[in-house]
Amino acid sequence: MPEVPPSGPRGRVAERLDELIRQKTDERGWEIIALEVMPDHVHLFVKHDPKSSASYVANQFKGFTSRVLRAEFAHLKSRMPTLWSSSYFAASVGAVSAATVEKYIDTQWERPGGKGKGGVS
Repeated sequence: MPEVPPSGPRGRVAERLDELIRQKTDERGWEIIALEVMPDHVHLFVKHDPKSSASYVANQFKGFTSRVLRAEFAHLKSRMPTLWSSSYFAASVGAVSAATVEKYIDTQWERPGGKGKGGVS
């Protein structure tokens, strides 16, 4: 998923973002393999139907979460012109195992700059 501004998801906003990503995944019949909401970006490893392109999947998450979060948290409208950047990274799993990608995402808080899960306010 794309980077969010430096003032990005913290506390209740981060919790709600996690909930919304899971909600959209359930609605679409997709499967979350791994998900971490970081202070300035989101790591999402999702299994989706083969008919949906990576750009479609990314835009489903970005559009839905932006609309709901900006409606529920008024400060997001006034402090940020957009919730998400226009970019994202997508790759299919093949050259590395799904377990490798999942481990990478699950250990993000242990890496330098991750600041531990308790570091998000």
